[in-house]
Amino acid sequence: MLILLARDGSDPLGVGGVAREVYELYFGWYGVLLDGAFPPADPLWQYPPAAGPVILAPGLVPGASYFQAFVALALVADAAVALLLVRAGRRSGCSLQGALLWVCGLPLLLHLPLARYDVQVTAFAVASLLALPGVTRRIGHRRARSTRSCSPRAWSAIAGACAAIGALIKVWPALVLLGTPPGRTTRTAWVSAAATAAGLLLLLAALFAHPFGFLSGQSGRGVQIESLGGTALTLARLAGGPGEMRYRYGAVEFVGPYVPLVATGCLVLTVLALAALVGWRIRAARYGQWTTATAYDAALCAVLLFTVTSRVISPQYLIWLLGLAAVCLTSRATSQRRVAVLVAAAAAVSALAYPVLYAEVMAGTWTGFLVMLVRNGLLVAAAVLSWNGLWSATTRPGETDQIVTKATIHE
Repeated sequence: MLILLARDGSDPLGVGGVAREVYELYFGWYGVLLDGAFPPADPLWQYPPAAGPVILAPGLVPGASYFQAFVALALVADAAVALLLVRAGRRSGCSLQGALLWVCGLPLLLHLPLARYDVQVTAFAVASLLALPGVTRRIGHRRARSTRSCSPRAWSAIAGACAAIGALIKVWPALVLLGTPPGRTTRTAWVSAAATAAGLLLLLAALFAHPFGFLSGQSGRGVQIESLGGTALTLARLAGGPGEMRYRYGAVEFVGPYVPLVATGCLVLTVLALAALVGWRIRAARYGQWTTATAYDAALCAVLLFTVTSRVISPQYLIWLLGLAAVCLTSRATSQRRVAVLVAAAAAVSALAYPVLYAEVMAGTWTGFLVMLVRNGLLVAAAVLSWNGLWSATTRPGETDQIVTKATIHE
């Protein structure tokens, strides 16, 4: 990955510019943040306030340029995720397949992960999930035991804090707490997340001006060419329909008569996905069977559903999905094994879409369209399989009743 990063823009890596985002865009924001303000008039700033400290962090590394320090911190985050997955996989009844997926799957995205800060965000999400107190089922018995020797309440609080920090860098880690076991674990984790988010927001608002300026940037987003809606619009354009592509808000987006309708459709699908996930949570908490894998599977399913219904599916989103799929594979009880395979395949195709064949994707050629059709088709298939697996594994009442037992509820 480092060698590819050094060759960014060279054949056969396509259009290049992967590294440019760090030493131009991020470094420009770094200068603004040093002056004590978030970029107030920059439409490209679309990130929650805690992204500010992440952008500033490379400046704390001595003896290195901003770009070198940024890449070094991305490698540290990568190593931290790998170590967390190895540690989780070495527990009794767990598997090292998650660590293997992360180590072998991340390079499928070529050098992109080292030039974005999504690895750092994924590290917080992975830490949050792996900190949750586990419950191990004994087949044929209505008993369970905690897998941690220290206080489960403390681990729940740590899980909530990590999720909150990740959510204030990029919103999606808030979804990882969707599948926390009912009872005290959920209450502690969610309260901790809320308290951490409130405290961090107050601190950042005191240190920097315009902490909520990112909200206006997000409201103006259109339909990115790499999204599911963008794939449909590309097909319509190839068939002779209206519309064109323009660089807006840091991405190539569609503009034209049908774009608002497609954007609204994406938002409606996202709302429906949220409603389905809430419905699953209510039913599973009442009738379902909670295992050590349930929180992991729910997190991957939720992020997949929000990804495929989004107006924007940037290639770095696959970093999130690889990290969550890797967490699922640490548990032998996961229902997401086939989903993890599809996510890895989608990551490989994403590298073709960007940066290798991105010129074709931007031009809206048949080659670019087919690449995006395959990538997005894999993500849709993964989302459907993920939902079916999660629903089947957790919402069927059985003779053994719920696996959320005293070890979880009264911890």
